[in-house]
Amino acid sequence: MTNQQPVKGPASYFPSIEKKYGRPIEEWKELIRTSPLTKHMELVAWLKSEHGLGHGHANALVAHTLAEKA
Repeated sequence: MTNQQPVKGPASYFPSIEKKYGRPIEEWKELIRTSPLTKHMELVAWLKSEHGLGHGHANALVAHTLAEKA
């Protein structure tokens, strides 16, 4: 039996994002990385308006993706 820590932070939203929107997380992150937008809230607004994501889900994806780039 493995003693895994529960996933915390933005990544904790990933299973429900994949289930709700039917796209793998890597696909969402690639969309964010290739977007001409660079500011956190611009990307969140874009995911919400163009792709129909809820605020929390969009925010989690953007936060996680931008943290990887930093």
